[in-house]
Amino acid sequence: MFRPIRVGAIYRWGVFATAHCKPEIELDREAEKASFQEALTSFVADLGGAVQAQDGQWAVKGFIDAYRNIYAISADTKVVSKILEIHLFPKLLLFAEQNGFGLVLAEHQNYYPDLSFVKQTNPEVKFAVDFKTTYRVAGAPDFCNGFTLGSHGEYFKNRNSTKNIQFPYRDYLSHFCLGIIYSRSADESLNETKTYQLDDLTSIVSVIRDIQFFVQEKWKIASDRRGSGNTANIGSITRIDDIVAGNGMFSELGEDWFDDYWMNYDSITIRDPAGDTRTIRNLIDFVKYRGGDETQVVPRSRRRRGGG
Repeated sequence: MFRPIRVGAIYRWGVFATAHCKPEIELDREAEKASFQEALTSFVADLGGAVQAQDGQWAVKGFIDAYRNIYAISADTKVVSKILEIHLFPKLLLFAEQNGFGLVLAEHQNYYPDLSFVKQTNPEVKFAVDFKTTYRVAGAPDFCNGFTLGSHGEYFKNRNSTKNIQFPYRDYLSHFCLGIIYSRSADESLNETKTYQLDDLTSIVSVIRDIQFFVQEKWKIASDRRGSGNTANIGSITRIDDIVAGNGMFSELGEDWFDDYWMNYDSITIRDPAGDTRTIRNLIDFVKYRGGDETQVVPRSRRRRGGG
């Protein structure tokens, strides 16, 4: 029998009876996945009211010390992302409990995913959920800055690997992004270096506003480009409507093409008509190389210079 137990600040699975702990249940992967996605999507639909005020400003105003001083929050993306995760964690614990899941946090900072949901009645049912936070592009509000969708390195290529991953990649029935898109505050009165008093709380301008949540499987919002320079991270598309709708470059090809492309990214060399060699680093070339239907590649939306 399994139930979530708390170890420090981490909720892990405790085994309280080793005999007969493997459920004799035929696993309907697609039904389990659809049920979980529906529940998580319904859950995030109500998050906006929990984290932002009626005027659209983030409800978090700063850090408070024992002397009732309030220190403004930096607009740095990593700082905002971490505080949002902390802000949402109690609600995610409640979601897991209400839907019959245990919640397992990544044991190390560089582990994938951020959250593992494990079904209490059948621990073979696991879902990976990663927080993905980004901001809208100033002057082009239909686009965001994008985000990375995890590594395409060891644990992605070797689905049995336990390197930098909470459970082997193949153990998860699906891999979801719990996405958060926000606008940076443009209010000129915002001062990240200012210290406030508790009586000033309602007058403090939040560093972000207009927070939007979404849930999508990561392969459905993936691009064919890396997400962060030379590191082995998968990049996302950037048009917000396409992200929310799951209209990524692989969305018509399917998840198998996503896996195949990113498992082999930057490792296939072909000869062009002139006789020169080059490495495949885009999806059109890859689909042609594999003999697939290149018309199923969804083009990457590009924002016009100067906005729009």
